[in-house]
Amino acid sequence: MSKIQLSKSFIKSSCKLALNEDLYPSGDITSELIEKNIKKKVKMICNQNGILGGIDFAKETFKLVDRKINFKNKKKDGSRIRKGDVVATIDGNLKNILTGERVALNFVSHISGIATKTNMFVKKVRKKTKICCTRKTIPNLRVIQKYAVKLGGGTNHRFNLSDEYLIKDNHISSEKNFENLIQRAIKKKGRKKITVEVDNLSQLKKILGLKFDRILFDNMSSKNLKKAVKMSRKFYETEASGGINLKNVKNVSFTGVDRISVGSLTHSINALDLKLEI
Repeated sequence: MSKIQLSKSFIKSSCKLALNEDLYPSGDITSELIEKNIKKKVKMICNQNGILGGIDFAKETFKLVDRKINFKNKKKDGSRIRKGDVVATIDGNLKNILTGERVALNFVSHISGIATKTNMFVKKVRKKTKICCTRKTIPNLRVIQKYAVKLGGGTNHRFNLSDEYLIKDNHISSEKNFENLIQRAIKKKGRKKITVEVDNLSQLKKILGLKFDRILFDNMSSKNLKKAVKMSRKFYETEASGGINLKNVKNVSFTGVDRISVGSLTHSINALDLKLEI
């Protein structure tokens, strides 16, 4: 799997794009109404409990707006934060702080929201079960979203289509004997992993013993999932997906499955509520 790397250059380019989106073509015309020489110390405060993420994005945002702004983080990425906690202070020209305010908060709120939701899933399952994200991400934000999942204690699934072979239902429907697809992947795999998706026990029985790495059980009942895990565990790493939420994830975990993939970690995000307070 590709490694998630948030280099300084990546963070800087992401913040530049976000600021360009917010400031094109005429800048912050409202903040321009404020006197240029007003200096203020502003607090970034969280309004709800959660897991913090995105502090480096906030810091870089204000740096790009005004290098003289002094940004001091009080909490680190991955920290557990509570309602009312001050996570950072921003000291400098008020006009410029307000210009960068929304972009900075958007990064922190979004990343913290994913980290917090991921951590809620992680706390529900048994310790041996990994909570995984998927490729159901906002286009062009995948690196950031998968970074957020890691902050929350989750595990990154494949990053893109080149990372591993994942033979899913639509691939399987293209071939009468889907075992042929698996055999082709085995011949080509090199160092890549092969995951095969099945949605019933009869499909599973057809491929048990073939030399691939992981089996993905999609939308199976708890009863069948438990049977499938028992049948498969000596051959493959096991994973469950489909319709998994905070209400049922614990039961899915106790079927003995190794991994649970949850698309909603990244495709249905509730941003963590944070604010700047003068």
